[in-house]
Amino acid sequence: FAVWHRFKRFRFAFGSCPASHLSPSHSGQPAARTLLETSMNVMKEGWFTEIVNTNNNPVLSVDVEKVLHQERSNFQDILVFKSKSFGTVLALDNAIQCTERDEFSYQEMITFLPLNCHPDPKDVLIIGGGDGGVAREVVKHPSVVSVTQCEIDEKVVEVSKKYLPFMAEGFNSPKLELKIGDGFQFIKETTRKFDVVITDSSDPIGPAEALFQKPYYEGLKRILKPGGIVCSQGESMWFDLKLIEEMMDMCRSLFPVVNYASIYTPTYPSGQIGFLLCSTSPDTDFHNPVHKFTEEQLRSMKIRYYSPEVHQAALALPRFVKQTLYK
Repeated sequence: FAVWHRFKRFRFAFGSCPASHLSPSHSGQPAARTLLETSMNVMKEGWFTEIVNTNNNPVLSVDVEKVLHQERSNFQDILVFKSKSFGTVLALDNAIQCTERDEFSYQEMITFLPLNCHPDPKDVLIIGGGDGGVAREVVKHPSVVSVTQCEIDEKVVEVSKKYLPFMAEGFNSPKLELKIGDGFQFIKETTRKFDVVITDSSDPIGPAEALFQKPYYEGLKRILKPGGIVCSQGESMWFDLKLIEEMMDMCRSLFPVVNYASIYTPTYPSGQIGFLLCSTSPDTDFHNPVHKFTEEQLRSMKIRYYSPEVHQAALALPRFVKQTLYK
């Protein structure tokens, strides 16, 4: 099981570990133990601990049954472990990215919130998403013809294929073209246009920092077709409301329609995470999807979290959030 508790002063991070302890390609429990013990015991006595970088430093601890893999890529620390409660868990730079038990809530919502608000989302671009979960969901959509994915860290893709096959199955779709490289650079250089761009990034530090800044969103706007939609990972309303407010203000300077949607995922900070939804068309209504999957479609697509009702509910925000973001 997972435990949330308060931790007053300390902040643990894989990045604080000396480079000499970070072998490029070792896997298995002994090597992982060396990494983890030198990074201030982020894994101790059968628990993996993630400390959120906020003033109050809340802590998420997840039980660990076995460490499956650890390595240092050119960009980040990669850890995969088995949890009795959450199945296989992927963590990057000491932050949980996905777990076998609850990953579908994030993958389905970051995918179908934008796709179902676009009248004909044929061409889709995914930035990030190296675990394959977003690609798995995008290729399910009946309107989607072509998916381009740009992931900066090839090691995340390789590790996900080996340890997270239930997510990485998206890489096998004939609709998908996977490019290994800097997503921001791809956006700057490409001459292609897309109906929907999904940014499945980690938090705004390290390799994902540029994906939360205005030049990135200016690039997104440039590569969108008329009526194009952007959906990006939008942080937690409980810990990052000021950042969300700043992001939405910035996006409103570029797009006529900007919304924040909220979902529940137990192993993300506060158990909640959101998405920024932006459209180049003033007629887009993110509260009311154009495509409404039937119950038969939801079953055939093996969708477990998303539904037309959940779509609308995700846009219904608590009053304190609404008053901050929609002044």
